[in-house]
Amino acid sequence: MPGCYNPGMLIDTHCHLDAAEFAADRDLVAARARAAGVEAMVVPAVEYANFMDVLACRANYPGCHAALGIHPMYVARSRPDDLALMRAAVAQHQPVAIGEIGLDFFVPDFDAEGQEFYLSEQLKIARDFDLPVLLHIRRAQDRILKHLRRIKVKGGIAHAFNGSRQQADAFIGLGFKLGFGGAMTYPRATRLRELAATLPLEAIVLETDAPDMAPVFAARERNSPEYLPLIAQVLADLRGIGIADVAHATSANARAVLGALA
Repeated sequence: MPGCYNPGMLIDTHCHLDAAEFAADRDLVAARARAAGVEAMVVPAVEYANFMDVLACRANYPGCHAALGIHPMYVARSRPDDLALMRAAVAQHQPVAIGEIGLDFFVPDFDAEGQEFYLSEQLKIARDFDLPVLLHIRRAQDRILKHLRRIKVKGGIAHAFNGSRQQADAFIGLGFKLGFGGAMTYPRATRLRELAATLPLEAIVLETDAPDMAPVFAARERNSPEYLPLIAQVLADLRGIGIADVAHATSANARAVLGALA
């Protein structure tokens, strides 16, 4: 893997720094990301049980921001009571966003009804607290757009965006930025790379989704937030602009949609 370098200040809008994969060296991972130029990272929860781990990352590492939410793949191990507990935690801890929430119709035997119940209720929490949302979307772009048109929130980020240009424009029209990360670095991801090259730059934010979704240059490794500058370089190359311009624009976009970062 090429060495990481510092292109200027970057924001990782989606990094699971609290994950068990980082238990042995979390301090080092955070320090290396900071040294590489990642000035801030958003750490989203996936279930009520890990809210305190996410909040601990915020407390322990400079530039870390917490998002609180119940991930669609964790719906089966959640209870409706968790939503009331979540509402109380949001009031107390003031996260930067509600997330990671959404729909995942890719996983085997998915519970569409359960996922949509939790998505709808969490969008209401975001609306009530005037917070943006971090959306997990797999094979459910249009269904999530339907929910967003019904329950108005102040925008957010469509994490790991992989929809069509028409769907991208719909999310942008609802006040969302689109997250691009490791998947964009694979040469075979032609449709995704075309979107990264042609979407308005002001609609794009960067992310790693570490420890998951490793970029091509670390395909057999644990993903890490320190790789964000190399992901930024891929975006710069696709668009034919300098990496400093990508760093400046995507960081400004992240601050615009996640107001607490500013």
